[in-house]
Amino acid sequence: MIKPLSLFIFNLSKSNIAAQFKFASSALPQFSSEKYGVKRKSFGVIQPSDIDYFKTILSEERVVTDESDVLPFNIDWIKNCRGQSKVVLKPKTTEEVSKILSYCNSKRLAVCPQGGNTGLVGGSVPVFDEIVLNFNLMNNIISLDEISGALVCESGCVLENLDNYVRDHNLIMPLDLGAKGSCHIGGNISTNAGGLRLLRYGNLHGSVLGLEAVKADGTILDCLRTLKKDNTGYHLKHLFIGSEGTLGVVTKVAIHCPALPKAVSLGFFGVKNFENILELYKRAKSSLGEILSAFEMADNESISSTVKNLKLSNPISDYPFYVLVETHGSDEVHDSEKLSRFLSEGMDSGLILDGTVTSEPAKMKNIWNIRESIAGAGLLEGYTFKYDVSIPLRNYYELVELLRKRLRDHTAKVYGYGHVGDGNIHINVIVPEYTKQLYSILEPYIFEEVAKFRGSISAEHGVGFRKPQFIHYSKDESALQLMRDMKKSMDPNGILNPYKVLPDVPNI
Repeated sequence: MIKPLSLFIFNLSKSNIAAQFKFASSALPQFSSEKYGVKRKSFGVIQPSDIDYFKTILSEERVVTDESDVLPFNIDWIKNCRGQSKVVLKPKTTEEVSKILSYCNSKRLAVCPQGGNTGLVGGSVPVFDEIVLNFNLMNNIISLDEISGALVCESGCVLENLDNYVRDHNLIMPLDLGAKGSCHIGGNISTNAGGLRLLRYGNLHGSVLGLEAVKADGTILDCLRTLKKDNTGYHLKHLFIGSEGTLGVVTKVAIHCPALPKAVSLGFFGVKNFENILELYKRAKSSLGEILSAFEMADNESISSTVKNLKLSNPISDYPFYVLVETHGSDEVHDSEKLSRFLSEGMDSGLILDGTVTSEPAKMKNIWNIRESIAGAGLLEGYTFKYDVSIPLRNYYELVELLRKRLRDHTAKVYGYGHVGDGNIHINVIVPEYTKQLYSILEPYIFEEVAKFRGSISAEHGVGFRKPQFIHYSKDESALQLMRDMKKSMDPNGILNPYKVLPDVPNI
């Protein structure tokens, strides 16, 4: 029997609600390559002499080759993709990363950079036998400037650990994710993760002050500045934010941390239909304005299934839709009054059917648990097709309804939830088991519909391994060609995270 995959303890919320996946060999998912029809490129095959070389760079225990120990690094947490890597390398310094990549580039050995492995598009696991470059041990905080809010750390730092650290200095991380207890800041930046409070604090392109990265040939690129303004030539850091480890490997990060809000309030409301959610959002922007930090929605199926599967407690009754509104401000009485007034006016107008407002940490934590746990709760019911798209707000929920109609003759549940504040909706399609028939019904149909709305096929999870063949629905050929040119220039041998992000790149 294969050992339990302890890697797949995925923190779904601050209260450490977790979904733990244990596999026997017979229960492992199909190989990524078989499921998606991808062929291995002509990379080198790792030899005993390569392992011996890596042991001269790293201590022996940081070169993992035992099959059962390597297995957790080969599978993504939602069981969609499985690679066939034979070795995991665990560097502790940028210099070690540089030596590893320089050697791999000279031998044409493909590499898969991996952080917390909490991704949803197969970007952080191998497809074939790529060497896994895992950053768990690069987890040092280097400095924090409490005046400017500039935090400098290594890429393997866990997001929640960073947030706890800066909170002790009256700051917060600008990024908050359901996977905060497992994901790495380097992976967050490499995928340009969005999160729950992008409405207030913006995306990582605005929060990242600088970074250090290692190119495919081992060259260390030092753009690790902590300045808010640095207009000297091309903004090279942006090449790596969202590139998913295909252009270089992020090793250190400088990120701006906003001031810790003195007052946090949370509202959880029941709503009749999505049209009322849109009207509430307009009113929230107007009446809550400068203190509005999050505006989330979830349909009944998302909330009721999560509450049932994880045995959570819903503070309000059963409604067709739910809205979660959070405020960050400096005056608890003032902010709480504004949110309570928002609830009262919403109920008077009929936009809100029922709701609760709280500033008590324990109650807020319980409400956020429900929202943050949706992503993992569905995995307890069967195989989950997960979609992460951006759609204009007027069409935001239409895709869920279209999918329900398309799947009405199949045993399938379709859930819709997400970040109304930035137009990002998450759709879970839960079926008893994966079949090629269901896959063909869903894809590329869902991406074709997104394109009709002039949306994006990936709002915040990236393209990874699962979406390169669909990227043309969001990027035209001129943009794709420029991306190919950049890949060829920065990684001419194509060793960095191959088969990811871009459709097949000729001559690499």
